[in-house]
Amino acid sequence: MPEIVLTGSVAYDYLMTYPGKFSDVCLPEHLDSLSLSFLVDSLVKRRGGIAPNIAYTLALLGEHPTIMATVGEDFAPDLRLLAELGIDTSAIKVIRGKATASFFATTDQVQAQIASFYPGAMDDAASLSIHDLPERPRVVMISPNSPDAMAKYVRECREAQIPYFYDPSQQVARLSGEPIRDGVVTAAALFCNEYEFAVIQQKTGLSDKDIFARVPLVVVTRGAKGASIYDRGEEIRIPVVPPKQIADPTGVGDAFRGGFLKGYLHGLDLETSGKMGALAATYCLESQGPEGHFYTPQEFLRRFREAFGEEAAARVAEVFEQSTNSADQN
Repeated sequence: MPEIVLTGSVAYDYLMTYPGKFSDVCLPEHLDSLSLSFLVDSLVKRRGGIAPNIAYTLALLGEHPTIMATVGEDFAPDLRLLAELGIDTSAIKVIRGKATASFFATTDQVQAQIASFYPGAMDDAASLSIHDLPERPRVVMISPNSPDAMAKYVRECREAQIPYFYDPSQQVARLSGEPIRDGVVTAAALFCNEYEFAVIQQKTGLSDKDIFARVPLVVVTRGAKGASIYDRGEEIRIPVVPPKQIADPTGVGDAFRGGFLKGYLHGLDLETSGKMGALAATYCLESQGPEGHFYTPQEFLRRFREAFGEEAAARVAEVFEQSTNSADQN
């Protein structure tokens, strides 16, 4: 049984840096006629997308997640690279005649971002089905994707009685209230940042208490303020791990999800799982691009011990040992 199937965008990230602050040139009194062009001082192209970003962190931590997504013909070399990392790519479908989705992000000197997204082959994600997976997964992660695909996967998980984690994040701006509400109310967990959490409430008409009453686990990332994990409404605050440097915020939330899921899927308590997410997020923040960082489980554990102490690290060490023993048996 696969531990987790990750659905969501697979994309190329085109990441640019602006040597000033957007706030200095965005005039609130003229937003109705906004027309700006930014001269950037760097451009890099990196592999990204929500599903592979989460899968990448899980793979660094010794997991072998499955990605179910659609990509363009240009993705073939990176499909091999994902497989070499130990990620199951058998449920990734190449769409002929289309390019892989692309994310264009410009980051200023205070880590604010202006971004746009071209869906490309992601538009065909609804051609895939949870029912076509060769094995029933333990849990499905429904992350930003083609809106019709997200709605379809919610329905199919309910039909098959497969628990799903709902992660609408970047798509809350595009989705209307009805599909968001439909995804939220039967989810085993909800993932979003604090701004998206407010948008979800505004669009669905659900208050935070309404959501906590329906969703047993809610994870809200809060940037430099850390994260909040709500266990049936009871808040657990997760601090950040101070970065050694700040390189690029792209994919930090995805890294948090990957670290959290590693602990959660192995039965760790929510606080320790959240702290794993916090450290994974910091590793990502310190590197360029959402998959530009690297560490071994041993390196992760040493830094985790430095940040959170021996008692929490001992629990994480047990999880890594279980993963190693399971891999040896296979």
